[in-house]
Amino acid sequence: MLQVNPETVCRLIELAQSYHAREQAGMPEEGGNAGDDWTQEMLADHGDDTSYLEFETIVKDLEPDQQQQVVALLWLGRGDYTLEEWDGIVKQAQDEWTPETAQYLIDHPLLADELREGLELHGHKCEEMSTIGT
Repeated sequence: MLQVNPETVCRLIELAQSYHAREQAGMPEEGGNAGDDWTQEMLADHGDDTSYLEFETIVKDLEPDQQQQVVALLWLGRGDYTLEEWDGIVKQAQDEWTPETAQYLIDHPLLADELREGLELHGHKCEEMSTIGT
């Protein structure tokens, strides 16, 4: 049984989509100092993006058992396990838990899709939880 609030997971999905969809800035083919080029890349890529900071805050505000459930949803949605194996998935997530859960999650480029699939396997849809006017 899912112990993490599906609305929270839906917000994480939105933030992951925003984070992973940010525009990638290109590196110049020729020119100046490589260190300056890297600085420009980083600024272009992350300058106004607060989606990761909010994502990280939400994850860190979850209790460890809720963080573990989000990781288990990722694994379930990715197809590593079936819903019938849910208790085992959660146990594995507990065994592998670290305080760096937010970074672990966001490092998965298909996180939004995989969390959405995991939620749907539990009978929840994010569209149904959206609030009017957002």
